[in-house]
Amino acid sequence: MGADKPKQYLTLAGQPIIAHTLARLYQAFPEATLVLCLDSDDRWFQPEWVPFTRWLRVTGGKERMDSVLNALHAIPAQEADIVMVHDVARPCITPDDLHALYQAAASHTAGALLAMPVADTMKRANSEQQSARTEPRDGLWHALTPQGFRYALLRQALESARHYQRVVTDEASAVEALNEQPLLVSGRRDNLKVTHPDDLALAAAILSAQNDQFS
Repeated sequence: MGADKPKQYLTLAGQPIIAHTLARLYQAFPEATLVLCLDSDDRWFQPEWVPFTRWLRVTGGKERMDSVLNALHAIPAQEADIVMVHDVARPCITPDDLHALYQAAASHTAGALLAMPVADTMKRANSEQQSARTEPRDGLWHALTPQGFRYALLRQALESARHYQRVVTDEASAVEALNEQPLLVSGRRDNLKVTHPDDLALAAAILSAQNDQFS
């Protein structure tokens, strides 16, 4: 982002991104327990942004999977409890998608993740960033978050990845390494991850449009 603070604290429609994201999660699951993975030296976080009654803060790790494992170790969960992992930089998640994912994760033994089918032509680049060939897009999906799994399965998958020194970029890939096949749940295309500076304006437009739609 090229900003002077982590992107989750950048202002979006008058509030930090993290506040929007937590409000959406709370709207869908007000009785849930929230676990926030934050750097130990994070000086921007404000507890008043958290609407949940039950929540705790844990220290993030070097990699994404380390942060999620820290969270799993910190919560007093039962093996069959559903754990949903979400990127705080996705503030446009909707309650409908959250509920759909929860139901899928609860009914599918390998868990589930929000995703959307690839709609664009996919190109494979060479080392000089030239288009070397076109890749078939049949069966390809963009992985989104949240991703939801039974507590025991997710913990086993991430602990296995750590044991074998596999760096996984999302929870589903860790579960797949156990020869499990998480369910792909088609999610909204406006579940934007704020990554680049121009994403802020796009996210603001999405939030405005969603508020008009759901009001």
